[in-house]
Amino acid sequence: MTMSVDLREFVQQPNPNFPSFSAGDNVRVQLRVVEGTRERLQPFEGVVIRIKNGPAGNFTVRRLSSGIGVERTIPFNSPRLEAIEVTRKGRVRRSRLYYLRGRTGRAARIKEARR
Repeated sequence: MTMSVDLREFVQQPNPNFPSFSAGDNVRVQLRVVEGTRERLQPFEGVVIRIKNGPAGNFTVRRLSSGIGVERTIPFNSPRLEAIEVTRKGRVRRSRLYYLRGRTGRAARIKEARR
């Protein structure tokens, strides 16, 4: 006897509050941070280098902080994720931009997509 599972139960609907974005875009992510008893919003702005879809989907944002590369992986359905704002659309030809890890300065720039 075989059991069938409806995968639509596990897949969450895309959040209508978040804009659509892709790899290569500059985004500003507002995350809720708890410090002691206080709670505040902390922005994290950088280039999207990877998007993973599915029920446990997430995306990775990379930025340079004091000359050191900092990456943050953020789940789409995290309760800490407050807002996503696309600041600049990038024009890239691949979906995983891991090659940016080895580049700094002008070599790490991504051309802006035409409107």
